[in-house]
Amino acid sequence: MSSPRPSFWNRPLAAPRYAVAWLLYGAMRMVVRLPFERQLAIGRRLGRIGRIVLAKRAHVVRRNLELCMPELSAEEREDLVARHFEALGASLAETAMGWFGSVDEIRRRVEIRGTEHLRAALEKGNGVILYSAHFTPLEFCAPAIRPYCPRLTGMYKPQRNPVMNRVMMLGRNRNVDETFAKDNVRAMMRNLARNAVVWYASDQSYGHKGAALVPFFNVPAMTNTAVCRIAKRSGAVVLPYFYRRLPGEARYVVDIFPPLADFPSDDPVTDVTRLNRLLEDYIRLCPEQYWWIHQRFKGRPAPYPDVYARSRTAA
Repeated sequence: MSSPRPSFWNRPLAAPRYAVAWLLYGAMRMVVRLPFERQLAIGRRLGRIGRIVLAKRAHVVRRNLELCMPELSAEEREDLVARHFEALGASLAETAMGWFGSVDEIRRRVEIRGTEHLRAALEKGNGVILYSAHFTPLEFCAPAIRPYCPRLTGMYKPQRNPVMNRVMMLGRNRNVDETFAKDNVRAMMRNLARNAVVWYASDQSYGHKGAALVPFFNVPAMTNTAVCRIAKRSGAVVLPYFYRRLPGEARYVVDIFPPLADFPSDDPVTDVTRLNRLLEDYIRLCPEQYWWIHQRFKGRPAPYPDVYARSRTAA
């Protein structure tokens, strides 16, 4: 069953407190009319402003980089912080295009590598889990992968702002057959039983049942290990699936990797550690494009400290 597509407009969403969200929606609709390179340039400028205005988020980015890439000098990390905020700004344009722009233009700009792994996995008939992560071009690449998937579905995190939640669903629903909340395992299993392709990302902090401390760049992080149990129950093939914008270009690459040998095993922590190692290798290809703005190391149990506290306590 496809996701509901309710009427976009209703009176409660017209309240003045949602004015900024409506303006953002209007801006997304308008900006996609510009040449895409121009869109990216505008987005990067906004990102540079955001680095100054969003001081708390900039602090989170610095702490994540200090923990995950200690080999960088302070100057190198600060340069990476700046490039990350430019990438975040560019993602506003990429998201607008992914949701409301020309699908043909998107597909012309995206090279997809490893489709043979996706075809082979689909031939097994038990569904495919695209084990992904939060890189800034996330929304831009979805229309490009769509033709290779007889049924494409994905998880999402509902937004607190109902207007932005509606905008997100409106944009994503043109690229997928169904979306479901990130904790709706039943919907995921149902789609895998239909041999669907499911986009799945569990690279953000997770403190609920089924989480474990798993190394991420050698730093323990609360991580969801459900993908191992879901793959074992469903028989679905898990394919690492990452994507990036090429340096200095408005072109993109989507990489679909072959399934890991002997996956899943009887040890979900070992399994997710292997997946994290693949993710770490890909992050190093485009470190400015990973979602460092997220507090990846929050929610850890004692004796682990709050690494985002202004005291900058060591992990």
